[in-house]
Amino acid sequence: MTLARGPWTGPVGDRTNLETVHDSVLDTVGTTPLVALGRLFPQPGVEVLAKLELMNPGGSMKDRSARYIVDSGLADGSIPPGSRLVESSSGNFGVAVAMVARLHGLAFTCVVDPHASPANVAIMRGLGADVDTVDEPDEAGGYLHTRLARVHEILATTPDTVWINQYANDRNWLAHYHGTGSELADALIVPPTHLVGAVSTTGSLLGCARRLREVCDPLEVVAADAVGSVIFGGPGGRRELPGLGSSRVPELHSPAEIDRVEQVDDATAAEACRELLATEAIFAGGSTGAVVTAVRRVVRDVTPPARIVAIFPDRGDRYLDRVWDDAWLDRARARRVATP
Repeated sequence: MTLARGPWTGPVGDRTNLETVHDSVLDTVGTTPLVALGRLFPQPGVEVLAKLELMNPGGSMKDRSARYIVDSGLADGSIPPGSRLVESSSGNFGVAVAMVARLHGLAFTCVVDPHASPANVAIMRGLGADVDTVDEPDEAGGYLHTRLARVHEILATTPDTVWINQYANDRNWLAHYHGTGSELADALIVPPTHLVGAVSTTGSLLGCARRLREVCDPLEVVAADAVGSVIFGGPGGRRELPGLGSSRVPELHSPAEIDRVEQVDDATAAEACRELLATEAIFAGGSTGAVVTAVRRVVRDVTPPARIVAIFPDRGDRYLDRVWDDAWLDRARARRVATP
């Protein structure tokens, strides 16, 4: 709830104008800005706009889905008051759920793996979440199957526990249909020709695409996926950037709604983050670097005029030990060279 307060009389005098004061930090989720990337993409006849989801209060676009899923669940009773939430997360969604749970008086257990950033783990614990780390890779080369197995163990042994299940929960994509996608549809007088976004659960990209396709015809939807992700049928492999790609196909996945897939390795995503900071002064995380790389490939192929909207999902402070660490980047480059 956003409250308009005023007039107000206090020790510093009268305030005659109405004030906009939010009831909690959750009311500041969304309404993120659009920024033109003319310095990074100066090609004539091609406009690239970035939706800065990294400016959400929890640091990523996952704030939208966490707030929508929990608020809706509390409203319809599928999340009883005082219950414990449990979820598997590589980091950003865990932070978002921890923030929402804290303000709604809910307990939360987040199952993570060794790729979760120390910053995200520290934030979740600071918000009162229990962090449960699994360390056994699954058969696809990631940790998602192992994390989900642990979630099921917690559900079986802990009373009053509710699994959010972001990979299968329709409220995941609906959060972006009603949020990110609607904001883009309302803000853009000239409709975009392309939408580019990172995928993991696929909820954010599908939600935005479904809303924009109501007002944009045609619209090419481009997924930035990780090398080593199995979402689109490729072989599983090692991935070190959390939040991008998946070692299982999400139940939400709808490949017919995605026109093009660009797979991006860890090193290339990190290099794109550094170029984005150097040219546009935007400090972003690994998934955003993958989106920048996918946009670059689209720009190379398009015939002007084109208007490309890119969703920047995460900010850079959670990736200081990877994207912004020179030694880690050297190792990621070595893996890239060795990959056929």
